Amino acid sequence: MKAASPVSKRRGFHWRDHLQLYLIMLPVLAHIFIFSYIPMYGIVIAFQNYYPGKPFLSFGGEIDWVGFQHFIDFFNGPYFVRLMRNTFLLSFYFLIFGFWVPILFALLLNELRTGAFKKFVQTASYLPHFISNVVVAGMVLSFINVDGIINAFVKLFGGSPVALNTEPGYFPAIYTITSIWKAFGWSSILYLAAMSSVDPHLYEAAKIDGANRFKQMLNITLPSIRPTIFILLIFAIGSLLSANSEFILLIYNPMVYETADVIGTYLFREGLLGGNFSSGTAVGLLVSLINFTLLYTANALSRKYSDYALW
Repeated sequence: MKAASPVSKRRGFHWRDHLQLYLIMLPVLAHIFIFSYIPMYGIVIAFQNYYPGKPFLSFGGEIDWVGFQHFIDFFNGPYFVRLMRNTFLLSFYFLIFGFWVPILFALLLNELRTGAFKKFVQTASYLPHFISNVVVAGMVLSFINVDGIINAFVKLFGGSPVALNTEPGYFPAIYTITSIWKAFGWSSILYLAAMSSVDPHLYEAAKIDGANRFKQMLNITLPSIRPTIFILLIFAIGSLLSANSEFILLIYNPMVYETADVIGTYLFREGLLGGNFSSGTAVGLLVSLINFTLLYTANALSRKYSDYALW
């Protein structure tokens, strides 16, 4: 009998050594395959004139193939520029003004030495993440209307009340501030987890060298979480055309379409409410391809200039 080679022995040992990890991953992989990969065959309706009741694939001449017509119609449509601009700007504002907030919050929280107060602040910062978008939208609309609390303060200081929910110019700020408030606490968990793995001896050595807590944070803590920062930044850049459409649907109205209407809200109106499923699928596919291109580009640049990348 032929003896197994050292390579095959190593491979067999490696497979058995990680069997439990593979079994843990199996339900997740099955879920992804069933709900994310199998439904992808429905993308074909982006190249058809589809309506409910017709088959997705058929060789009997029942399908009306139109090629890239739905993509061309979207490019030449009256809302293309507005949708692309608003979607990109709202996501870009959240990236620029919101990406660093959980990092700063985690750094400051990590410096707290009082256990009870630290846990209280942590818990309070997580709560907005668990509040439903419907509840948050109701709160925001009640705050920004003419009789809301914001205009109450404006009148208190002698100003004139403004219906913020009908002024297009205020919508980006309202969306960005609310999104940051809702997400920064939950987003800080990854940074706090990364900070917990920093070797305490580094801080002790820094203290001996005379470094104060600010210098320790700047020269030890921040560089230690740099890989996490770059990975999350890559993901954030890869979703620049994926604004929070669910939340926008709840707080916008036709009077603020100029700055609030994004690709997701357009798909809801035209694709679902309007019954244009083929057109909606085409636009969704286009956005996914653009997001993937942004993700791939951000990953390549990060790997080239910082040595941190997803692959």
